[in-house]
Amino acid sequence: MPEETTSIDYVMEAASGPHFSGLRLDGLLSSPPSSSTSSPAHRFSSAPDLSSALSPDSLNQPFVIGVSGGTASGKTTVCDMIIQQLHDHRVVLVNQDSFYRGLRPEELERVHEYNFDHPDAFDTEQLLECMRKLIAGQSVQVPIYDFKKHQRCSDSFRQVNASDVIILEGILVFHDQDVRDLMNMKIFVDTDADVRLARRIRRDTVERGRDINSVLEQYAKFVKPAFDDFVLPSKKYADVIIPRGGDNHVAIDLIVQHIRTKLGQHDLCKIYPNVYVIQSTFQIRGMHTLIRDKDISKHDFVFYSDRLIRLVVEHGLGHLPFTEKQVVTPTGSVYTGVDFCKKLCGVSIVRSGESMENALRACCKGIKIGKILIHRDGDDGQQLIYEKLPKDISERHVLLLDPVLATGNSANQAIELLIQKGVPESHIIFLNLISAPEGIHCVCKRFPSLKIVTSEIDAALNDEFRVIPGLGEFGDRYFGTDD
Repeated sequence: MPEETTSIDYVMEAASGPHFSGLRLDGLLSSPPSSSTSSPAHRFSSAPDLSSALSPDSLNQPFVIGVSGGTASGKTTVCDMIIQQLHDHRVVLVNQDSFYRGLRPEELERVHEYNFDHPDAFDTEQLLECMRKLIAGQSVQVPIYDFKKHQRCSDSFRQVNASDVIILEGILVFHDQDVRDLMNMKIFVDTDADVRLARRIRRDTVERGRDINSVLEQYAKFVKPAFDDFVLPSKKYADVIIPRGGDNHVAIDLIVQHIRTKLGQHDLCKIYPNVYVIQSTFQIRGMHTLIRDKDISKHDFVFYSDRLIRLVVEHGLGHLPFTEKQVVTPTGSVYTGVDFCKKLCGVSIVRSGESMENALRACCKGIKIGKILIHRDGDDGQQLIYEKLPKDISERHVLLLDPVLATGNSANQAIELLIQKGVPESHIIFLNLISAPEGIHCVCKRFPSLKIVTSEIDAALNDEFRVIPGLGEFGDRYFGTDD
């Protein structure tokens, strides 16, 4: 996971202003649109790489959100609004405040000199232990901290169960890298300092039994310096910055929309933001049911495979760059649309990949198509036999065609060849009908900038390196050379 995430403060502020329609939402946080590089397939895709935090075999991972900001910035309000809008999902809130260390007797005697806003005031190791258990699907007992006695309740805990979404909220949740690495999304609530101070005075006097003078003294001595030293510097790690906190309803709506998108995705799409599975419908499920049936006729297998391949190709084309273009309609009006990417080619991995060429030609008139033949000798003994590619392939975006992604070894060799020919990794889109999790891990870890577009992700590979449930030897079934 990258140590820092570049963030632009104005994105969520602009979300509530008149210029919101001009923002591009390829990620939760992005720059204004560029006509030469933006993609029509708008989707949130700035989730961090979780491969370091999640094992390849992990499934059903919850979506973890970190919410940070200065004291009384409105973090809890933002969390409550997210929870309310995600009412149809299991959501739990974990407060960093629950993990304050209990004060020793000598510290209690000089409690007004204790810095509760310093990272050392928290038991970060216990926080990490609880979060890792929740992410692994286990229930945990979260401590309950008494802010008047400055001690944890020894005989009571808060039971927190495994959920779809885990929200971790606190002023310093971005300070520790190990804690940050657990998060799928990091939100920083940015509120004016005077507003935060007024809220803190009201909260500490009403809820925590303190007098105004002690609150102001603590703020000047500890809270503000700690904000400047620890909280504000952690803002750079945020994926999303929300000005005005809970008052920014548009920003929170966008965040909830993004979370819902992620929850509806396959777990591997949460780990690898460069993996795209076309939205499933009954039509798509029905066609998969047909082509996976071992008793289907060759004619029907080809017919429904072609239909599915066409959908994958169309979806893949949506991830290509475009430029804005205006045309005059028959009514004399001006229509502002987009112009397709001109420098494009297909490359099929022989021979199954050749089954996808007709769909590509039907979508892209006159497209050039190259060939790569890799001889499979077992699972680890790939050997390139033949390649014929356009001479100017380094200047083109490449759609790599292979209907089944199994181990990923052959795909990696084909991708490596394209890169050797000068094709930028980010200019390659790998199109297939079905993918095995092992293949996705293999390709995405080695080529994180490449995009994979598929129609379904299957369960696993068996001992013979065949996709399960799979659809058998696709090339043999499609070209009629099976038994």
